[in-house]
Amino acid sequence: MSKPETGSGAAAATPFRLPAGSGTDTPVFAEPWQAQAFALAVALHQRGLFSWSEWAAALSKEVASPDAADDGSDYYQHWLAALEALLVAKGVAGPELIDALSSSWQRAARATPHGHPVSLENDPERAR
Repeated sequence: MSKPETGSGAAAATPFRLPAGSGTDTPVFAEPWQAQAFALAVALHQRGLFSWSEWAAALSKEVASPDAADDGSDYYQHWLAALEALLVAKGVAGPELIDALSSSWQRAARATPHGHPVSLENDPERAR
């Protein structure tokens, strides 16, 4: 087997560059909920709920869905869908509970004054 050539090709002359606007000060996540979803997946894996292979398969399935945005702008929506699918598959929570909690969080977010943290206690339909 011969050694790959280096040197004169365009690929060899062009160093890898990060996309414009990225760097050490650029936020990794566009919104706080994305970081929280990321952390949740890591924590659930660390607790043994799923392996990285299971996670990769679940996320790949969601990202490959026909309704996925071409530009990847919906990546973390797919991340959440993969988490939800694994929670159901592992028997941690059923779809009804997941949907009910999602609706509760959405109502709580709409009822929370701007600048305040969203809490389920802010859901006007939540049983007290």
